[in-house]
Amino acid sequence: MSQDTGKASSSSIPGSKGPLTASYTYHSPRPTAEGPYILGIDEAGRGPALGPLVYGVAYCAASHNEQLGEMAFADSKTLTAETRASLLVTLSSVPDWLGWSVRVVCPQSISSGMLRKPPINLNRQSEEATVLLIREVLQSGLKLSEVYVDTLGNPVTYQAYLSSLFPGIDFTVAKKADSIYKIVGAASIAAKVNRDAWIDGWIFEEEHYHGKAVAGEEDTSHSFGSGYPSGMQDLPNPNTKKWLEGSLEPTFGYPSIARFSWSTIKVALDKHGHTVKWIDEGEDSLIKAFESASARDQGRCAVTKDLCIRSIGFL
Repeated sequence: MSQDTGKASSSSIPGSKGPLTASYTYHSPRPTAEGPYILGIDEAGRGPALGPLVYGVAYCAASHNEQLGEMAFADSKTLTAETRASLLVTLSSVPDWLGWSVRVVCPQSISSGMLRKPPINLNRQSEEATVLLIREVLQSGLKLSEVYVDTLGNPVTYQAYLSSLFPGIDFTVAKKADSIYKIVGAASIAAKVNRDAWIDGWIFEEEHYHGKAVAGEEDTSHSFGSGYPSGMQDLPNPNTKKWLEGSLEPTFGYPSIARFSWSTIKVALDKHGHTVKWIDEGEDSLIKAFESASARDQGRCAVTKDLCIRSIGFL
């Protein structure tokens, strides 16, 4: 684990005590029951314009699969925040045969990946998070027999891809896997609670940032809701749209909670941000040197140009 994080206050769940400036992985204590284990994978925060993307895994000793089936794990989006928090406690309540991990991908990493050339799109970043979590669970010494994954793109293609990376493990990739398989529902809880913790307790890297989404002197820096602008299909929140409209600084843009690779952010910056012309001073000096050399070369024969002879004294 490279950082530690929190919910509402930045210390109530594993995570960072300061701003989220780098992606990190957290693992609960390693279960001690004899394997093999089944593992489920799900994510939270794939679509919003603000905050991190969190991938979660949950793993259970196959010998305790019946007990797992009696627990209330389900698609986290169908549950209240209080129920999700309670279920994360349940997920941590039997550490001898049940465990969980998360990969928190910070918004800066999402943006830099998607804006680089060639870009690392969100699907690829999601694959990398998934593969990293599986590898680290295996490296901890747990033997995995079955892995259930909520689909990313084409289920058949993705299942074949994961199977090729981890031979000997039986992969099942399915749509809505979090509502079909208890272990994926548990992973969904881990991912969602950790993402919500970061959103609820966000610490701005920009120390002097104060929100302006609402008129008056009230600090509205944390009034961004779920991070999904109004109109988006997954948990739309009008507070997010209001925050985006009021928090754009024309010269410096948005705080680093924003995903600058998102079209919502790009359009807002294009419409309301100051136009900036970037000057490469090194390139500019080369252009001037070339122009100066071209002026000196006027009237000289081809031989002297090729040999870089500028005067008789040079000979």
